[in-house]
Amino acid sequence: MINKSVAWITVFVVFLLSAVVSYSFFGNGSLTTGAGFLAPLTKYAAPSSQATPTATNEPKTEECPLNGEMLTKTQKNQWVLRRPMGVAIENHKEARPQSGLSSADVVYEAVAEGGITRFLAVFYCKDATTIGPVRSARIYFIKLLEQYGDNPLYVHVGGANTPGPADALGYINTLDWNSYNDLNQFSVPFPYFWRDYERLPNVATEHTVYSSTVKLWKYAKDVRKLTNVDSKGVAWDKNFKAWSFKDDASQGDRGKVAKIDFGFWTNLSSDFSVTWTYNSVNNTYARNNGGVAHIDKDTGKQLTAKNIVIMFSKETPANDGYEGGHIIYKTIGSGDAIIFQNGQAIKGSWSRVFETDPLKFTDESGKAVSMVRGQVFVEVLPIGNKVNY
Repeated sequence: MINKSVAWITVFVVFLLSAVVSYSFFGNGSLTTGAGFLAPLTKYAAPSSQATPTATNEPKTEECPLNGEMLTKTQKNQWVLRRPMGVAIENHKEARPQSGLSSADVVYEAVAEGGITRFLAVFYCKDATTIGPVRSARIYFIKLLEQYGDNPLYVHVGGANTPGPADALGYINTLDWNSYNDLNQFSVPFPYFWRDYERLPNVATEHTVYSSTVKLWKYAKDVRKLTNVDSKGVAWDKNFKAWSFKDDASQGDRGKVAKIDFGFWTNLSSDFSVTWTYNSVNNTYARNNGGVAHIDKDTGKQLTAKNIVIMFSKETPANDGYEGGHIIYKTIGSGDAIIFQNGQAIKGSWSRVFETDPLKFTDESGKAVSMVRGQVFVEVLPIGNKVNY
């Protein structure tokens, strides 16, 4: 009798495990929690994944449409066959150093919950062999991603789904691209996502999911039939409006604003305080996070950007009953902004009317600010936060 009971229990456990694993491969993410429930993935190290090869002597003659960076024809031959892809990358202290942020064309940072920030890294012109740790969706990042043409790809692991104004997964289901362009790990199997417990040892399981731009664009093409055009032949950039770009200022015209520092939820831990330090020689800003150099694990180098944009946004609690405290940021309308580039601080504002409009940054006279060619890093801060420079 006991043996029979044990057998039935064993069968039941195996059934449950099978169901969960199946959902990991084929589900649409409807069971994710606001904290980003992680579907089980087999313990694998990162599969081999080769970024686009570029000859070191190949001239950089091609302009990236997202940030104006001059890249090679080899790289352009790759990007013209795909569409922009936004990836949710976390910034929990245990998730550092992250992989892939240095290769993104544009990066947005905002608080996900509890004062912990998260990134929306937008890739199009360059590859990242490894990206992550990948975490759950937030509604304001989705709305920021919508400006990148018709039906961009969105990469995440689950997402906020508590009914209310912060329901990220519910919002995705209202968009035209919910079925094909949403690359939720719950519906994309190994080897396109994998867990790597060795990459950041001794961290919680939720900090172990990684992917690769190469593999995800391949999945989009081979499985979802999404390249630079969708299944109806519509190009992603049919209605895309790029920022205007400019070259580096000459050495003599560069400013002397040497350091930018700020916090997000300044009454909490300094682990998420940020400092950007300007190097006038190479005209870049180097990032410190939580008081230490912010390193890309793959390159071993400190994160740098050409443009640091402070976007002050109204932050409000979602009041949706979620224990972790979902929040929302205003990304439509207008607000104050400070654009740092060429060693100078340009006070101005941000604005856009619809989610599909590009964010417009203007100076105090109302003139659009052109971005210096290279990575643009947008910091979304609550209204009233102090920025020292």
